[in-house]
Amino acid sequence: MSKRATHIVTPASTWAPFAHSAFALLWTATLISNIGAWVHNAGAAWLMTTLDPSPAIVALVQAVSALPIFCFALLAGTLADRVDKQRFLIIVNIVIAAVTFALAVLVALGWMTPLLLLVFTFMIGTGAAFIAPAWQAVVPELVTRESLPPAIALNSLGINISRAIGPALAGALIIYIGLAAPFVVNAMSYLVIIGALLAWKRPPAPARTLPPEPLLGGMLTGLRHASHNAPLKATLLRALGYFTFASAYWALLPLIARAIPGGGAGFYGILLGAIGAGAVVGALALPHIRTKLDANQLQVLGTIMTAAAMLGFGFATSAWFAVPAALLGGLGWIAVLTSLNVSAQTALPNWVRARGLSIFIMVFFGCMAAGSIVWGQVASVTSLSTTLLIAAVGAVVAIPLTWRAQLGQGEHRDLTPAMSWGAPIIADSFDDSPDRGPVMVTISYVIEANNADDFLQAIHALSAERYRNGAHSWGVYQDAADPSIWFEWFFLSSWAEHLRQHERVTQHDQDIHDAVRAYHSAAKAPEVRHYLAPVRALQR
Repeated sequence: MSKRATHIVTPASTWAPFAHSAFALLWTATLISNIGAWVHNAGAAWLMTTLDPSPAIVALVQAVSALPIFCFALLAGTLADRVDKQRFLIIVNIVIAAVTFALAVLVALGWMTPLLLLVFTFMIGTGAAFIAPAWQAVVPELVTRESLPPAIALNSLGINISRAIGPALAGALIIYIGLAAPFVVNAMSYLVIIGALLAWKRPPAPARTLPPEPLLGGMLTGLRHASHNAPLKATLLRALGYFTFASAYWALLPLIARAIPGGGAGFYGILLGAIGAGAVVGALALPHIRTKLDANQLQVLGTIMTAAAMLGFGFATSAWFAVPAALLGGLGWIAVLTSLNVSAQTALPNWVRARGLSIFIMVFFGCMAAGSIVWGQVASVTSLSTTLLIAAVGAVVAIPLTWRAQLGQGEHRDLTPAMSWGAPIIADSFDDSPDRGPVMVTISYVIEANNADDFLQAIHALSAERYRNGAHSWGVYQDAADPSIWFEWFFLSSWAEHLRQHERVTQHDQDIHDAVRAYHSAAKAPEVRHYLAPVRALQR
């Protein structure tokens, strides 16, 4: 392995990201925006109780809010990878601000209905779905690689601070001003984040020399990249093992609050606040903990904390047991979430970062939504304490079952663009229309017989790189007439996609290429040829 592939990340201090002015600006604006979002969520839930107090209808507010994130995250990530992320975030926030202001006007005029509220909630949730991948994808642009873990922890800190402030502020606004006030505050909070994005002096992106990826093709490319990105797949597997069981205590928390003697809506708020407080403490302590534990150990510790919290909830007979369990749950939650998020971030090169993170977000929300349904049914059939016991045991059992999927594999990879591939050699009369395709690329190697097995092992490792960077088919063949000749081939959807492949190769990928070419025994470099399907006019 080359020296550039052994990059070591030195843990940074808790507040190191604030040394970067762009991060400090956007973090502050995002904190205000998140407070507005939590004010809005609490206001919408309370508004629905005044429009239709049916529990099923009230519960739909949360379901309709989360559904778009699962449905549209990959589309949003693909769009964010195609366009300027700063401009994209500004436009989406402007649209959501307008929708939220329209909602506030309808509430103030008394024209709101349950159906209209659900429609507006779905629209705002869709906006959040389009913001999430783009926002997570710009975080590495705001800080150094060493400051990325505390930056992610600080983002989680901001979310938990806003969670503690927002619902209480919503209650005060409704009592002292009116039902429309939370939505006005939320609309104004979007203006803050829009202003911060406009003030962000983002370095100009390199000039685009190729047309943007087709939307559907870009989504498929993102899925193929994720399916052949070992560090990301490991992160997704660990996330699946954790969120499937951790979703139990989030889904059952209202019932937990009600089951405690003297508990109710007020105590539910106390438990939420305790979870938020635990997460805040955890976010502040994580940079120090990361100097003692690696990502895998931290994820295990957080999972054990979460399991202990669920056991505490399951057997709590008073607030004296439930509140400490909530604090422990918040600590475990932030430890695992930060470990998984950092692992996902460092597994992805910039060109596909938003799409890769959107898949992580889909796994997160999919597990939370499906898990909530499953654990609710289990609690209905058995009991609250039994369900939490099963979830706690499941979370612990998942640790050894998913242990081979190690987190943080991408932290030691150099994913900066290598730009090591020369321009393809084409004839002067060649029709190099970007849409022409499919394209077949062949590379011929001369391999000595005693190196054939090692060559095949190396080139099969290379196949994953081909798929990650745009190929949709790949293979290797041996020449029957001359067994020392081996041909690698792969297909791409278009000529433009092959040219994008040239730009996507990272330094880590180049190391894999070098390992394969080390077995090539001829004096001349391996011969590369490009073949394109004939244009339709020539096929007639």
